[in-house]
Amino acid sequence: MQYIGLSFDFAYTEGIGHAIELAKAAAGNGYRYVVAVGGDGTVHEVANGILSSGGAKETTLGVVSTGTGGDFARSLGIPRQYEPACSTLVANRQSRVDVGVVEYMREGQKKQRYFVNGAGIGFDAAVVENIERSVKHFHGTIPYVLGLLRTLVCYRNKSATISTDNKQEKTRIVTMVVANGAYFGGGMKVAPSADLHDGEFDVMVVRELSKLGLLRAFPRIYKGTHITHPRVFMNKASEISVETQERAPVQADGEFLGEGPASFRIIPAVLSVAV
Repeated sequence: MQYIGLSFDFAYTEGIGHAIELAKAAAGNGYRYVVAVGGDGTVHEVANGILSSGGAKETTLGVVSTGTGGDFARSLGIPRQYEPACSTLVANRQSRVDVGVVEYMREGQKKQRYFVNGAGIGFDAAVVENIERSVKHFHGTIPYVLGLLRTLVCYRNKSATISTDNKQEKTRIVTMVVANGAYFGGGMKVAPSADLHDGEFDVMVVRELSKLGLLRAFPRIYKGTHITHPRVFMNKASEISVETQERAPVQADGEFLGEGPASFRIIPAVLSVAV
């Protein structure tokens, strides 16, 4: 097929993880562009396929955002409208972005996944887990807000040991977000100063906070003013590990992965993205 002068092949995904397989095969077969048409979950899987193919140096990720969040596209300034987004594929402009790697546990086994926008452990991952179970059919920020309210009912803060680069601390946390891009959850400015090109994560730790306090602070995330809250701590790091005494869910790019203990590390400038 052709569109705006581009010849292309396409394939529909058939379930969770299928986009990883499709993108890995396409990159391995020498496709110059592999384009994710969908939301952040689709971008997450396509990026994982490219990066695990061995062809990441020759393949550029394209993003046509049609899903619920579009946070990776928002962080990079890729247009949300499909026609301008498609035009980025013929503009011959690429940006090499940092990529994160998260290690976590699933069904008693250690797993690993790449992530492009951000990952987290604790409350934010519990929200994602609830979204995937019950409210993912809504659009925009609605799934996150509904998932947050459902999670708030039974969530408990976690005792955690957090190691960032050469520093370690023991504390009780609501959540920890490891941000590569600035936006999460359909437009929430979780990490206002995060940069996809600086070789570091912006790490947000929300220390022990009551449910009422969390609800009061939540609206501030949309403007990025939550970072001045006395229970919110921001830091930059390239490697982080977290251990908790209780079960703590783990998410990456808005996709539920498993549970802790978890570790996160950054790979600078490893993925080419059409912008």
